[in-house]
Amino acid sequence: MPDSVEFLVVGLGNPGEEYQNTPHNLGFMVIDRLAESNAIRVSRKENTSLVGLGAVRGRSVALAKPQTYMNLSGPAVRGLLERYDLKPDRLIVVYDELDLPWTTLRIRIKGSAAGHNGAKSLIGSLGTNEFTRVRMGIDRIEDVPGNPVKGAQYVLAPFKRAQKQDVEETVGRAADAVEFIIAEGAAQAMTKYNRRAQGLNTEEE
Repeated sequence: MPDSVEFLVVGLGNPGEEYQNTPHNLGFMVIDRLAESNAIRVSRKENTSLVGLGAVRGRSVALAKPQTYMNLSGPAVRGLLERYDLKPDRLIVVYDELDLPWTTLRIRIKGSAAGHNGAKSLIGSLGTNEFTRVRMGIDRIEDVPGNPVKGAQYVLAPFKRAQKQDVEETVGRAADAVEFIIAEGAAQAMTKYNRRAQGLNTEEE
């Protein structure tokens, strides 16, 4: 029998050193931060993922970093949910979001993939869009006017040194948000963390 787990927390990213310090790996960074602050070792190999079991805010959790590359994350996550006998409502997924302003944090409990290929893979594999996401804004504020960097180039390019503090703070805030979701629930977390972002006219579900 697999270990009893109450929540599966998944960070989306790409394996390999060349991707470590890039926007597309913010999900992995949040898992690493949660692992560090809760003394969890994310080293077990399960369902093409690196997994760590432990406790966060008194609840048993599995922290996971799929090693399949971002766009193919769905089958790995579905396999982990099956292994730990969890429904998608006990899944928390953390990833970067190009359509949100830099350093913005947005929590959603359902909704479309909004063009994010990792989220699209999850929705396709799970057969539902009702799972909690913690999305971290990485919009391209540093583009040269009139010469926008293409999305794939941007999300896979290393962070600039000037962005380091922003990245550290955003990763920390996202890790705090995940802990709050586990302790208090996603609806309460949305109220606490989803400050209306500049340029967004409507609140999301």
